Amino acid sequence: MTDGDILTIEEVAKYLRVSERTVYDWAQKGEIPAGKIGAIWRFKRIDIERWVNDRLSAKPPKSDAVHVEAIISPDRIIFLDYSTKRDALSALADNLALAPQVKNRQELIAEIVKREELMSTAIGRGIAIPHVRLASVTDLVASVGISRTDIIDFQALDDEPVRLLFMIAACYNQHTYYLQTLSFFSNRFKDKRLRDELLATETTRQAYALLTAIPPA
Repeated sequence: MTDGDILTIEEVAKYLRVSERTVYDWAQKGEIPAGKIGAIWRFKRIDIERWVNDRLSAKPPKSDAVHVEAIISPDRIIFLDYSTKRDALSALADNLALAPQVKNRQELIAEIVKREELMSTAIGRGIAIPHVRLASVTDLVASVGISRTDIIDFQALDDEPVRLLFMIAACYNQHTYYLQTLSFFSNRFKDKRLRDELLATETTRQAYALLTAIPPA
């Protein structure tokens, strides 16, 4: 096991976008997989990835349904043709930065890349959901990337190359809706027929029609 397989409280807090105190409390209560080396909490990267994926798969409350048309538009759906995640993420972040809700393009791109370097956002089945909360974002917004090429270096738990990316940016005070949106799309993209239909689309309008036809959670 390499040093990169073991995370500190600070690293887990940065990845989850919560305070170090929150991570410490979760560890103390056994709510997050963790172990102690002496008096110091440490976390296995693979356990945290699985813990995050399990939480993303939890069904969001029906009272706070996610309405896809409120957070994406046809111009924020793009077709990608890159074999590396850095190139794909940069292209998708460039697209997302065009949304009026995003006020700082450079910060968005830098934070998306930094988060991915800390831990993969690939959740399996060829899907990645890169996501950040930033003070420079005024409201939750998303871009969708449909890759014509296998993106081979996302290091998903199932080792499948990524073909569908759903990038989310939100402001800091949208924590609940942010988590609901992550959960909503991770659940919906489990539908193989939807994934296959998205990959087969030839225009962004076709992809938008498929995505907005998804019923609210």
